[in-house]
Amino acid sequence: MNRFTLPRDLYYGKHSLEFLKELKGKKAILVLGGGSMKRFGFVDKVLSYLKEAGIETTLFENVEPDPSVETVMKGAAAMREFNPDWIIAMGGGSPIDAAKAMWAFYEYPDTTFEDLITPFNFPTLRTKAKFLAIPSTSGTATEVTAFSVITDYEKGIKYPLADFNITPDIAIVDPDLAETMPPKLTAHTGMDALTHAIEAYVSTLHSPFTDPLALKAIHMVFEYLNDSYNGDMNAREQMHYAQCLAGMAFSNALLGIVHSMAHKTGAAFSTGHIPHGCANAIYLPYVIQYNAKNTKERYAEIARSVGITGSDDECVDLLCEKINDYNKKLNIPATLKEFGIVEEEFLSKVDEIAKLAVDDACTGSNPRPITPEQMAELLKCTYYGTKVDF
Repeated sequence: MNRFTLPRDLYYGKHSLEFLKELKGKKAILVLGGGSMKRFGFVDKVLSYLKEAGIETTLFENVEPDPSVETVMKGAAAMREFNPDWIIAMGGGSPIDAAKAMWAFYEYPDTTFEDLITPFNFPTLRTKAKFLAIPSTSGTATEVTAFSVITDYEKGIKYPLADFNITPDIAIVDPDLAETMPPKLTAHTGMDALTHAIEAYVSTLHSPFTDPLALKAIHMVFEYLNDSYNGDMNAREQMHYAQCLAGMAFSNALLGIVHSMAHKTGAAFSTGHIPHGCANAIYLPYVIQYNAKNTKERYAEIARSVGITGSDDECVDLLCEKINDYNKKLNIPATLKEFGIVEEEFLSKVDEIAKLAVDDACTGSNPRPITPEQMAELLKCTYYGTKVDF
């Protein structure tokens, strides 16, 4: 038996944040990132709307990019002290992901992080609170997904948490928030959305329910991302919806090894963090080359749906070229070497990273199996920019 899960309600369009005036509840904790939502006035709006709804609200602020286990535990402690019946997370993927994990520890203080790492092993939530997500970036789609990514900085590993329990009850997809994104973030999050949609379409768990969502998201990203990056606010609005559609697709079809690689390389190098969407953008063409040995037809379908013509092989090659062309337009490096990862450090760590990536939760739904040895070779291709031919 299969399952398809989305939020109970999704409010979208300009000024849809005003729905908060109608929210029913007593107490809410608002989980936020580094301060941009305050600077742009959205926190004041939320607090005003919740006050109008008669809901007492407290803030948990300063969730860092790529939220840590420590931040999750602090947030859960704040929730236990305040005892909210709504958890509201607003901002990029980080505060929303962090709040999802906090939710579990709020309702089940005795659970451990190790318990939650096992996919689809969360306890039953909503015993104390429901969850509302408000994204300000157009990429992660965590407002509609069953996923959260938390980083253990001591181990240098990102852990994707997965369970239908953490799919939000309500999502508010208001493009007003996305207008605040700077160009680099617009580029990275947009390519993250494209990766979500492509990986969902070729996943071993794709279905008649996820395929149309994935294809529509792919079309919209290719149509609107470049203009969104260049400051067109109508395109920015459409990208906010495109990433949400991609999220609906991958939350139910799951992902593949582009994400496995991004999860395990993001915090692995001393030269600094590789932003998640940037890593996905770099890896995506190489993974398509690798996976095409098993699922060439699915990639060719994607290519033809966006106007590419030719044989299956030609379509796959031209799809990779199209993605590389977008990366170039968006000022995203073509390789890890170009990104700035030091060769000596990369070579010293690649075998261990490869093992961790193979063990990542996203690897299981990849359309072509992969060994640690193959993964190491694939990562080397992404470092040096060499064609994948194995």
